[in-house]
Amino acid sequence: MGNRLSRIYTRTGDDGTTGLGDGQRVAKDAARVEAYGTVDEANSTVGLVLAVPGLPDAVTRCLVGVQHDLFDVGAELCVPGHRVVTDEYVARLEAALDGFNADLPPLKEFVLPGGGPAAAACHLARTVTRRAERRVWALARAESVAPEVPRYLNRLSDLLFVVARVLARHEQGGEVLWRGRR
Repeated sequence: MGNRLSRIYTRTGDDGTTGLGDGQRVAKDAARVEAYGTVDEANSTVGLVLAVPGLPDAVTRCLVGVQHDLFDVGAELCVPGHRVVTDEYVARLEAALDGFNADLPPLKEFVLPGGGPAAAACHLARTVTRRAERRVWALARAESVAPEVPRYLNRLSDLLFVVARVLARHEQGGEVLWRGRR
């Protein structure tokens, strides 16, 4: 791959539009742009998790793979009609989810988002991923979206919840459970 971004600014978006991957110009707040933009935010928050030193190797490997997947999800959303994400993407997440969840105790209470820095960042990534999923469903009401895309995001938020539980134990030995109003 050569130099694809030799100039970062083009001034073409100064009128409130942006270019999709197929060249068409749309409003910067169009549903499609909101969807792939929020996927990009989710990817950035996964990067925040990865920036925390001392993560377990299995978590690092998994989340780096997720970042590559999220670029594919964004690419698919950026080009109407383009297909990249398959059921295999979802199956990979489910396998990772099952693997990380196997050693965790069953939940009997709600978990508060937080814990150590990596666990807290992972909870943030989970909530941004949920928002990305909502944006994709909003797009799907108006335009065609492959069913694997929202399914991937749904499963990813589940995975990030489980990874946050793993990281809370890794960082401080446990989770903070919601105690409710008594």
